[in-house]
Amino acid sequence: MADRKSKIKKELNAWLSDAKKVVIAGIGNPIRTDDFVGTKIVQDLRGKVSENVYLIECETVPENFIQKIIDFDPTHILLIDAAILGLKPGDSRLIKPEQLATFPAFSTHALPLRIFCEYLSKTTKAEIALLLVEPKKADFGEGLTPEVEASARDIVGALLSVSCLKG
Repeated sequence: MADRKSKIKKELNAWLSDAKKVVIAGIGNPIRTDDFVGTKIVQDLRGKVSENVYLIECETVPENFIQKIIDFDPTHILLIDAAILGLKPGDSRLIKPEQLATFPAFSTHALPLRIFCEYLSKTTKAEIALLLVEPKKADFGEGLTPEVEASARDIVGALLSVSCLKG
């Protein structure tokens, strides 16, 4: 658990080391248990980050926020979502969009994240990464499972430790 927490903290610090303006977009369905993790993380960051961070609760339609993301003119865009990666529940991976073509990740959303990322990379100059969290359950229901809830807390803590994000 501590290794997982320090690994993601280190990866986020390295990726965001030269960030000036950051979009953090949480993706997930509020009525599909662990699928909600991305949106929950963004909710937990509200009021705790600097004005250089734009938090978006995309739920299941990140494409609806494309213009707002472009208008914010970010240097970095972090998309957080649940994805079936074949890991232990709650484990996460920070990956680049180009890895989606070969990375065995399955999302539950209509527009594939790869296409969304390709469009963002063509319309912004931002660096884009995805923080994907392995769900335990994505059945209909509310609330995260304990493993994914713990991972969400770890990710919030890791993001709040990055100097450019601190409020």
